[in-house]
Amino acid sequence: MARHDVTGVLLVGGASRRFGSPKALARLDGETLAERAHRMLTETFAEVVVIGKRTDALPLPFPVEDDGSEVRAAIAGVVAGLRRAPTELAVVVPTDLPYMTPAFLLELADAADGVAVAHPDSGPLPGAYRRTALPVLERRLAAGELRLWDAAAELGARVIPGNSEVLRNVNTPDDLVDP
Repeated sequence: MARHDVTGVLLVGGASRRFGSPKALARLDGETLAERAHRMLTETFAEVVVIGKRTDALPLPFPVEDDGSEVRAAIAGVVAGLRRAPTELAVVVPTDLPYMTPAFLLELADAADGVAVAHPDSGPLPGAYRRTALPVLERRLAAGELRLWDAAAELGARVIPGNSEVLRNVNTPDDLVDP
């Protein structure tokens, strides 16, 4: 049963410089990476918000909300997702983690108990972010301090062990082929 106290936030607005085309539209096992991530989030959380860039006009089968920023950085998506989340806690996932599991997302949500941010040792995304993190994230975004790593550190993030298979991301089309 999906958790109602956490919002799943999917980020689909990456620049995809190394990939060469929008990662959200890349296909794996018959579905786009965005569809795959969205399906996993909706299986895990009752509320799901998708954040991207309106100007990208990605042809996806679910609504994508504009992040309201000219900046292409994950921090802009996290800020937009937290602003739109109907819950205090949001688990934020980039579209390029096709091997993510509901179990790991729930582990992240649980790890955020009593802290503003929880993320795996591999980095700040995926991550569980509380609305209380917004002032720091908004300040950093406005100041052009775009490294989410630094924002998570400032917020005293709880870092949990990651699973390299679950956290394997896609940077090039070759990454979509099993090693």
